Amino acid sequence: MSSIPRPTIRPDMRKTVYIVPSLITITNIYAGFYSVVEALKGYKYLGMERVDLATHHFNIAAMCIGWSVLCDFLDGRIARMMNATSDFGVELDSLADVLSFGIAPAVLAYTWGFGGALPGFEKIAWGVSFMYLICGALRLARFNVMAHKPAPVVVEPSGKPAKKYFVGLPIPAAAGLIAAIAHFAPIPIPKKLTDTTIFGQHVMIDGQTYAMMLLALVITLALLMVSTIKFQSFKGAGPHNRINRFQMLLLIAMVMWLIYNYSEWTLLVMATAYAAQGPFGKFLGLFQRQSNTISPEAIAD
Repeated sequence: MSSIPRPTIRPDMRKTVYIVPSLITITNIYAGFYSVVEALKGYKYLGMERVDLATHHFNIAAMCIGWSVLCDFLDGRIARMMNATSDFGVELDSLADVLSFGIAPAVLAYTWGFGGALPGFEKIAWGVSFMYLICGALRLARFNVMAHKPAPVVVEPSGKPAKKYFVGLPIPAAAGLIAAIAHFAPIPIPKKLTDTTIFGQHVMIDGQTYAMMLLALVITLALLMVSTIKFQSFKGAGPHNRINRFQMLLLIAMVMWLIYNYSEWTLLVMATAYAAQGPFGKFLGLFQRQSNTISPEAIAD
């Protein structure tokens, strides 16, 4: 007895599946573009001595970069979950990163930070912002080249796969730190004046001092992006059993609650901790290597 063939319904869902991650990436581009617009608005009101309006727009610009970081975190993971990864999506994501994490934070650092606080050094100020942008683009280009090469599987002595690392500070982390600082203190740096006490000494910190500190930070972030220092990717932190899954969900819920209620401190601490873990790990590794090279005779002496 021949079996009757069942009618098959083949809805064309693959296009929809591929569109979802691309829509998130487009949202990333929109947030980056909106950040540039808001930063320029803040710079305009800063020139008009409307510090309150400038502060408002600079804070929006910083938050837009934060939304871009979230979109960049989600689009790749959703694409892998839906088995919708494509070369088109990878290239679109790289272009989005140049805008949202290269141009947007460079413009924000200049307009909100050191652009108007260093009279006579404007060329150095925008030169540092351009240096950040170029280093970010180089970081993305290097990442794309390394991503297309088959990576060897590294196994630890315990038999478990080795933790994955990023070579150089990821550009979303660098942009996130600049945005977190601006969100924490959105008042334009040229208008900052802090009266504080350091080691018992009365000190007045003006906008130029803050601008020089931000200038040094942006240069440091640019150099970290093109460095060979390893940064944790946390790609191996996925849940493998029910207990880990519960702990992961609890951690995510706690972080979301902290960001919702204490976004300024939470985002600043998270961004600073991630940017610092690479140099700290490098320094710790050099220190341990130096300690291991000390001979027993030297210790006995």
